[in-house]
Amino acid sequence: MICVIIIEDIKEIREGLQMLINTSEGFICPKTFANGESAIAELPLLSADVALMDIHLPGINGIEAVKKLKTLCPQTQFIMSTVYEDDDNIFESLKAGASGYLLKKTAPSKILDAIIEVYNGGSPMSSQIARKVIASFQKKDSIEETDILTPKEKEVLKALAKGLRYKEIADDMKVSVETIRSHVRNIYEKLQVQSRTEALNKVFGRR
Repeated sequence: MICVIIIEDIKEIREGLQMLINTSEGFICPKTFANGESAIAELPLLSADVALMDIHLPGINGIEAVKKLKTLCPQTQFIMSTVYEDDDNIFESLKAGASGYLLKKTAPSKILDAIIEVYNGGSPMSSQIARKVIASFQKKDSIEETDILTPKEKEVLKALAKGLRYKEIADDMKVSVETIRSHVRNIYEKLQVQSRTEALNKVFGRR
């Protein structure tokens, strides 16, 4: 059972998401919050696996809330939710510690898929968001961090930025999953990081 917490100021969206989660097998949403301040006060007391965090909250915004909450409850994975696709919000969210980024128009089934993916260690993103991440990557050919990567490692890193799983990357590159794991280990070692999110933060966080 994946425990999901919702932080969303619009009542209709908040209640709709809670209903979606509580009526879907394998999920439970025991609590919701209408603002970042109450989430910061109470979320650390809950054993939440995943939190859906609206960016544009009244008072403290979602990005600042995640920065504080990642320290207070590091076991919780955060997926940002917004109607906007602007680059600043995307990268500031990743830098704050978010592991995923979805647009509010995302279909309900895709929201549940994203929760499962982030729970299993992935980094779900709406396709529009993934394209922006890739576009930014392509503009940064001279980024210091990626200069030390081989062309194959850069290709794998781009695929990781799209949110692809190892098997999907292996299929696209026509190599084994173990080869992809080896590339990922080399990427993490060269970038001195320990996860996909940290790697993306390090590469795309320099603006």
